[in-house]
Order: sequence, then structure tokens, then C-alpha cells
Amino acid sequence: MKKTTLIIQIPCLDEAGTLPGTLADLPRSVPGIDVVEVLVIDDGSTDDTVEVARRHGVDHIVSLGSRKGLAAAFMAGIDACLRLGADYIVNTDGDNQYCGADVATLVGPLVRGEAQIVIGDRNVQALEYMSPTRKVLQRLGSWVVRQVSNTRVPDTTSGFRAYTREAALRMTIVSEFSYTLESIIQAGKRRMPIAHVPVRTNHRTRPSRLFKNVWQYLKMSGTTIVRIYTMYEPLKVFSTIGFIALLAGLATSVRFLYFYFTGSGGGHVQSLLLAAVLLILGFQVMLMGLLADVMSANRKLLEDLLYRARSNDTSKPAGARLWSRGADQE
Repeated sequence: MKKTTLIIQIPCLDEAGTLPGTLADLPRSVPGIDVVEVLVIDDGSTDDTVEVARRHGVDHIVSLGSRKGLAAAFMAGIDACLRLGADYIVNTDGDNQYCGADVATLVGPLVRGEAQIVIGDRNVQALEYMSPTRKVLQRLGSWVVRQVSNTRVPDTTSGFRAYTREAALRMTIVSEFSYTLESIIQAGKRRMPIAHVPVRTNHRTRPSRLFKNVWQYLKMSGTTIVRIYTMYEPLKVFSTIGFIALLAGLATSVRFLYFYFTGSGGGHVQSLLLAAVLLILGFQVMLMGLLADVMSANRKLLEDLLYRARSNDTSKPAGARLWSRGADQE
């Protein structure tokens, strides 16, 4: 009988100082799981992150060679976990932000078959190190993601999350910024069962490296939300924009006709030109929506092909080196 395997993956960038504490905090046994392993993804670290990981008993290491970004490191870890035969995957951060003992809480709904994805809820409003401005923005951002994805996840930016093998096989991340928002929107649009559980956090060890300031975070997060929503609902997005343009064009046309039939239309030729431009623009945008909807259907077929390829793929991660304790896989 096959043993149930959980792999805890940790994307790392120059985490030699915090990684030992993170690893020491992780459990090596979880109820309902036979084997617990740890995988570190090295995103081009310039310090001794890899050597520290090896010295502290990490089972697997994926080295990307150069810095690819958090989203790429996350997906490289997911691909490696799948190839290593993981039944469940937990993602946590290398700065020891999350309490490792809560891994069991996170995996529980998956083991019981209640969900395919579980997101750890940090209760952001109670975090002392987070400024009031960031708390307000985080609450607003999470609300937007819930509306777009039709989910109920309260802490959408939490990196402490767990996936079943099936959910991991279905995941495709295209953003270069982060995986947190995109993966939730994708799962919601695919109607995957998502749960959330309260998790604890440790004392802050360093500032976030994901963004330099709040405005950069807003820009990148907003772009990600719009892009992913448009990927999954292109007809709705383009139809809305096209309808607004058509409505504006019709309103401008009515304005011109009013002045024309009241005898002063000669001075409002600009309204006629603007109406024509808006009507043509609205019609073209709606046509773009139809084309985008057809492309969206093709994308779904490609995602299904990717799912089938992943299900049968046992090769090494593309563009990365995989090291496992007891056997080198270069």
C-alpha cells in the first residue's frame, strides 16, 4: 500500500539566517500522513542558503540558478513536489513568518476530503508589525479577490497554504509577481473547494522583500487581479467596456440630433464625430470580447493538456536542478 506523502516546500532567497529557525519549527509527523518531507527552492541566493538547507536535514533542494521571482520559485517547487510523488503540498515562507506547528491544522481539511486548497488566515488586523494603512489595503484587496473569484478566503495574500495533488496538477501561474492572488482566482473560477483555517505567526524577522512600498504592491496586485479575471471572463470584461462606449456614443448622437432638429446642429459637428468614434470603438471592443472568449476556450483545452502531461511526467524540473538527500539528481 502506497504511503501518503506530504512535502513542505519553502521558496528561499538569501534566507541563510532565518532558514534554520524555519526548519526547526516544522513538524516531521502529521496526523493522517505517513511521510513528511521538506523541499527548499533556492531562487538564486547569494548567501549560504543551500548549504544551510543541507546541513539542517532538508530532503530535497531545487536550485533555479538565478533569481526568477517568487511566483516562478513557487511553481518550480510545485512541479518538483509532483514529480517526487507528493499527495499533499504545503507552502510556507523561509523567514519563519508562519508557525510550523500549524501545518497539521492546514492539512487537516485536505486529509478529511473537505477541500482541495486550504489557505492559512493570519488574522491580519491583529498583526502588530503591519501598519494601519497596509491593514486597510489588505482588507480591501482581499475583498476584491473574493468578489472576483467568488470565494470566501479572508486572507488572500497568505503564503501559508496547502494543496492536494489534484489541485497542484491543475495550477498554472502566469504572473511574475506573486502566486497568492492568482492561484485563488484560478481555483475559484474552476470551482475548486477552498477552505481557510486560522494560523499563528511568529515574531517578524525581516521586512517583506516582495515589494518596495505600498504603491508598488497596489500596482502589481491590481494588475494581477485584472489580468487573471480577464483571462477567465474575457467576454464579460470586453462586453462591459464595449457597452459603455456604445452607450456614450448613443448619448452623444442623441445630443447632436437634439441640436440639429432645433436648428443649431451646425455648431455641433464635433459631437457627431465623437459619437461615430465611440460607436465604432464599442463595436470593435465587443468583437474583441468574442475573439477573447474563443481564445479562452482554447486556453482551457491547453490547461487540460498540461494537466495530463503533469500527471504522467516524472522528469526533472525544467530549467532547475533537483537535489535529494541520498541521491544526486542533476
